[in-house]
Amino acid sequence: MNYEKLKKFVYENRHSIAVFVLLNLGCLVCILLVAARVAYTDSRRHTGLIWNLFLAWIPFILAYFAHVISWRRIWLYLVIPAISILWLVFFPNAPYMLTDLQDLARAGGVDAPLWYDVIVVGWASWTGMLLGVISLYLMQDIIIRTFSRWAGWAFVLVISGLSSFAIYIGRFVRLNSWDILQRPAETTMEILGIVIDPSMRLAAFTILYTLFFLFVFVLLYSFSHMLQEQNARSGKDIL
Repeated sequence: MNYEKLKKFVYENRHSIAVFVLLNLGCLVCILLVAARVAYTDSRRHTGLIWNLFLAWIPFILAYFAHVISWRRIWLYLVIPAISILWLVFFPNAPYMLTDLQDLARAGGVDAPLWYDVIVVGWASWTGMLLGVISLYLMQDIIIRTFSRWAGWAFVLVISGLSSFAIYIGRFVRLNSWDILQRPAETTMEILGIVIDPSMRLAAFTILYTLFFLFVFVLLYSFSHMLQEQNARSGKDIL
């Protein structure tokens, strides 16, 4: 690939590249903030955020890969169904990070200022949420192109509800994506027990988190398309 082709590729994909770079920078800043906290306080508090960010990247990478190969019809029906199942297993790890804000309420020590912890956890949580929103947007686009726009939005609604339920299980029952892969039968039975006999907290959390995630997703979706509408009306290329 010569310089002119590379320049053209970068220009045509500048927004995708910018998103990828910014998400990586966000993760890097979060890692540095956690590392600085560990060095200053000699406490490993919030180091779990780094692992959670790693898990949040898995559905993003799977969705991006699925979106790239989905333009070829043969891969659309052979490979993407398998990728989609794996994506669904790991997707809740991205929006799950918002619940890490709950740890701030249990901050009993004075090893670091509260405002610093708010920035650390908030930064990581928002980065995880963005990874989730973008990965869902990519999967939704595959559904829309394959079936219809209505099917795409129905997919978003179902995934939002399922992931909210999974986040509840991860936060309060302490099950995670690896449990499904390592001991599927036991994990399935445990989840079925929760579904058969749901608690009020489960219902409230699932409904409210679903609404919140849908709010974030639709807001970012509408904002991105708002700029496209302005671009189309003006007849100019923005950035």
